[in-house]
Parts: sequence; C-alpha cells; structure tokens
Amino acid sequence: MSLKCLVFDCDGVILDSVPVKTRAFGRLAEPYGPEARDRFVLYHTVHGGVSRYRKFEWFFREVLGREITPEESADWARKFAEYALDEVRKCDLIPGALQTLETWHGKMPLYVCSGAPVEELNLVLGERGLARFFAGIYGSPPAKGELLVEIIRSRPDLAPAETLMVGDSITDEDAAKQAEAQFYGIGRELKGGNFPWSENLLPLNAWIAAHV
Repeated sequence: MSLKCLVFDCDGVILDSVPVKTRAFGRLAEPYGPEARDRFVLYHTVHGGVSRYRKFEWFFREVLGREITPEESADWARKFAEYALDEVRKCDLIPGALQTLETWHGKMPLYVCSGAPVEELNLVLGERGLARFFAGIYGSPPAKGELLVEIIRSRPDLAPAETLMVGDSITDEDAAKQAEAQFYGIGRELKGGNFPWSENLLPLNAWIAAHV
C-alpha cells in the first residue's frame, strides 16, 4: 500500500540529541552512586522512546525501593530540562533529516510522535525552525503507541498501513505495530530487525520515493 503520511520520532531521528539526554539521566542518578547511575543509564538506553517520567518512576521503584512522589517527579523533570535543554537546542541534526523534511513537506502530511513532553518539543522544534514542516507535533503523555494511533485517527482519509513511523528504538517499532503502521528503523540499536533500516536518514528519501 502506498505511503501517504510520515511520522518521525524526534531524539535520534531528527535531532542528534540521544547522547545529550543520556548524560542528563546519568547526572540525575549520580548522587546515588556509580552503580545506581549505571543502572539508570542502561535502563534509559534499553528503553529509548519511553517517557522520562516513567523512567523516573522506574529508578525510584527499582533502585531506591520506593515510589516517587509527585514533587520529586516534578523536581527531576526540572533538573533534567536544566541539564539537557540548552544542548538539545543546538545539537546537530541527524544526517539526512533536513533533506527528508524539505523533500516531503507539502507532498504529504508529516508528524512528530515522541516520548518527550509536547511543550518541550514545540519549544525546541520551533526555535530551530523545524516546526513549520509538521502538520502536528505529538509528545507525552500518553505513550507513543497511543499517540501514533491518535495521529492516524485524526485523518479520516488515512489508513494505518499508509503511514510510516520512522524511529530509532524498540518503543518506536512497538508503536508502529500497535497502530498497524509501517516502520523504518534508524541507528545501530535496530540494525538487523525485520524492517527497512539505515544508519541515518540519508537513504530514506529514495526508500520513500519507491513506496509512494
């Protein structure tokens, strides 16, 4: 079935911001010792695309042995933004990202579907002049699979199989499965999966052109 809609994760797909956010998670856990820090960074790395708030909950429950309070969650979110936001505002784009957006903008609707908070996505993509490419920018909450389903349902002219989710994590692949959309994987974590894949977005334009 021909493609009629493109949906992109943000971190690691449009922005080369994954290392920035990995460092920020490490800084949050640093006061609890190197073992706690390393466990948190590993959890974050394995669960790319999951909301940071769910990662905070995991750390408190599994590492500290208790539930996080709303006040602690808000404090960690504030610190995380403080550690990461300035770098995210100026980090590089993933190779091929701008060319892909410029090529398909105006030819089919483009969306962002990310585990980052929607306010932060709008701020960063707006400041960097990228928001103009997108028909909608969707962020957490809710979870990414629910967001992708919501995007598809918002367009009655669009079938799930006519939608391509471009992501760099298992969470993104799972979201595509939940929404019954197609999936294209980016980055080393997804190499060897049962879907089209490339290291970055440079080959994506040609792949999309062959499927529209």
